[in-house]
Amino acid sequence: MTIHDLAKAAGVSVSTVSKALNGNGRMAAETRERIQRLARETGFRPNALARGLLSSRSFTVGLLTNDTYGRFTLPVMAGISEALVDHGVSVFLCAIEDDPTLAKVHVDAMLDKQVDGIIATGKRIDRSLPVDLEGLPVPVVYAFTQGATGSVTLTSDDEQGAQLATEWLRGLGRSRLVHITGPDSFQSACERADAFREAAGPDAVVMHGEWSELWGHRAIANIWQSGRERPDGIVCGNDQIARGVVDALRERNVAVPEQVSVIGFDNWEIVAAQTRPPLTTIDMNLRELGRQAGLMVLALSEGKTVEGGVRKLPCKLVVRKSCGGAQD
Repeated sequence: MTIHDLAKAAGVSVSTVSKALNGNGRMAAETRERIQRLARETGFRPNALARGLLSSRSFTVGLLTNDTYGRFTLPVMAGISEALVDHGVSVFLCAIEDDPTLAKVHVDAMLDKQVDGIIATGKRIDRSLPVDLEGLPVPVVYAFTQGATGSVTLTSDDEQGAQLATEWLRGLGRSRLVHITGPDSFQSACERADAFREAAGPDAVVMHGEWSELWGHRAIANIWQSGRERPDGIVCGNDQIARGVVDALRERNVAVPEQVSVIGFDNWEIVAAQTRPPLTTIDMNLRELGRQAGLMVLALSEGKTVEGGVRKLPCKLVVRKSCGGAQD
């Protein structure tokens, strides 16, 4: 079934069929509905290649990532797809790990396929992908990875998220606060630690380690063995650390949240929801970050102006059982 066949069956011109299917042009509502009904009944699908040739667009966007496990990329991609599906734009994912050669191969393939734009995403905002994306003939938007100078870059507001968590604990009456987080070589860990100190007090304890359950477990052991005052509220750098903290407290017969409130960071459902008790945590709004990245690359591909620079999206608190309080 071609557009000419559909036009003949509907008794109208090819241009009328095109306008009816694209939702534009002036015609009687009954005519438009009849053409669309015939298209559904006959299984007619517009030729995407011809559409692309007419508009000088491929209606595809490439997503480039070194996040092998998809911890950050999958929610970002879900947001991108959500933003672009109604515009008839498809997204295809290329995982490059940290291999510059593989990254170049994928970028060249994207350009060969004449993508309308590229979204680069990764595992941390203070590291760029191992490939040069400056000077490409298509627009590039960066999400949760370091962008080129003057580029459009989106990331979560780590300081605001940590402040939100700390103030929530203080609002619950917790005063002996500790922050157990990742390595101080990570920008996000440092920004969260600074925001925690600002909200909890300059003398509040910050402990840097690995982004792992094991580190959360060890951190509690260190606190209990140190002989110093034990916390009644703990803000963790991610949900994995928080899960290790909760397990270590349980082993010491410390009740969560009755004796110690615990907050994670990331809202990684597979960890946060399965922790016992389920974790109150900070959601980085990665899906919304992806949605905005998708809309921006679409706007750039259509020749619209988008101001460069870093845009920080606010985080939100997801309340579960690990803190106590009325909203738990």
